[in-house]
Amino acid sequence: MKKKRVTVKELAAHIGVSEATLRTDLNKMEEDGLLKRTHGGAMLNEDSDNETSFSAREKKNREEKTIIADTAFELIEEKQCILLDASSTALELARHLKNQPIRLTVVTSGVLTALELKENPDITVILIGGVLTNRSSSIEGTLGLSILEHVNVDIMFTSGNGFSVENGLTDFNLYEVALKKELIKKSNKIVALVDSSKIGKSSSAVFATPEEIDILITDQVSNVALSTKLKEQNIEFITPVFN
Repeated sequence: MKKKRVTVKELAAHIGVSEATLRTDLNKMEEDGLLKRTHGGAMLNEDSDNETSFSAREKKNREEKTIIADTAFELIEEKQCILLDASSTALELARHLKNQPIRLTVVTSGVLTALELKENPDITVILIGGVLTNRSSSIEGTLGLSILEHVNVDIMFTSGNGFSVENGLTDFNLYEVALKKELIKKSNKIVALVDSSKIGKSSSAVFATPEEIDILITDQVSNVALSTKLKEQNIEFITPVFN
């Protein structure tokens, strides 16, 4: 939809979700600087540009994302092929990888992630083709998926707007969700990078079910209840270790 102002009722009908779920997503999107809530609906921020919305998300919980990225790096081995989605947490992992003497192939749907990694001569970067939309730094759509027929992805590192043990990873951008679903099918192992503010929350669309997720990495040092539930779903729970 190209309108700058929309009501909850018409948007819910357009994308096929409940108005209650959509209101929660719109509130979250307002927190992330993507839009401004209005009575009964929402409107785009007039002063935002292609980078603004992602910048807002990137700065949020930056310290937690850095901790998660440092922990995730321990799972990566020399000469692997890994996949990073366009999330701000995966971008933080890319920033960590940029300065590491490790030979890797990195496939990504994130434009900023690709630009970050190109600085490392030991890393081969493959950017998935597709549509680059306004107010986004991520590729949308499935036009470029054929590139994955030529690589074997060992691990996919991904994040979303929310994670719950019941639903898995969820997001509100249905076009990104469609791409992520396909990326997950092509990956041998799925690692969810989720800062603690997103745990227990759900958004409009599921892109990785609990059965598809192998490992969850978060910044929470200990959470017995969450750990127990994840174990029941056969999801490995990794938290940072502080000296």
